[in-house]
Amino acid sequence: MNYDGPIPGLTREQAALADRLLDLALDEDLGPGDATTLALFADPGTAAGRYVARAEGVMAGGDVVTRLFARLGARFFGSAARVKVIKTMEDGEKFSPGMELLRVEGEVAAILSGERASLNLLQRMCAVATRTREYVDLVGGSGAAVLDTRKTSPGLRVLDKLSVRAGGGVNHRMGLYDMILIKDNHLAAYGGAGKAVRAARARSSLEIMIEVDTLDQLQDILPAEPEYVLLDNMTPETLCAAVRMTDEAVARGGLRRPLLEASGGVNLETVRAIAESGVDRVSIGALTHGAGSIDIGLDFS
Repeated sequence: MNYDGPIPGLTREQAALADRLLDLALDEDLGPGDATTLALFADPGTAAGRYVARAEGVMAGGDVVTRLFARLGARFFGSAARVKVIKTMEDGEKFSPGMELLRVEGEVAAILSGERASLNLLQRMCAVATRTREYVDLVGGSGAAVLDTRKTSPGLRVLDKLSVRAGGGVNHRMGLYDMILIKDNHLAAYGGAGKAVRAARARSSLEIMIEVDTLDQLQDILPAEPEYVLLDNMTPETLCAAVRMTDEAVARGGLRRPLLEASGGVNLETVRAIAESGVDRVSIGALTHGAGSIDIGLDFS
């Protein structure tokens, strides 16, 4: 077990953000140390525990729990290897009540000190993965991908987006820095949509997405050839018309076809009809901001 490596699946910058988050989770819970554990366990005895599901869900966060205990051991107990985390279920696997997700073995004081922080993160990550899988299953066969948004809890974005991938979804931009996304307030402050796309193209090498909420706006923006068009709060019927308009404009004018993304008004009842309109992507804020938590416990043996 590699206790010192970054969380797999993250870039170097994302892994550094995740480590800051884990340190903050430990700092706010332990402060200078776990008073109860320090009072009861003066000797470094050992123990083992099982993270057990109390509800159905999709696994996410095994590597995060491993990294959390490594950070805890190094910072509070003098060695990252005080707790060994054994993954008995991989991210993306479905689980039922009573199933074991992870096992931990090692110094009892370290396990007890990391119990709450590890459960908080694991419960949320599994909830996001579970919610994402619901949407992914509902759009299956439509050809549309399910994407997250920036509607994440402050500080948790890296882990939220890792959880979306575990649930079968696709990550949208990580932040304001890795894509140009021209929205209605940008246009209100700047001017015409085509003018805004051309200005962004001249000043940045990043891919460009522009938000439209009417078919007239879509028609005006297509000649500017953005890589993506965000179709905001459109009905499935209007989305079908937007897909036809885009394909006809591309065929007629030899334009590069943008990827079409539907957003707004997406829920478990509407997502299938939206996906069947022919759009390429559906972005859903509820994957993260409304996920809640999955009931998981840590049982000592």
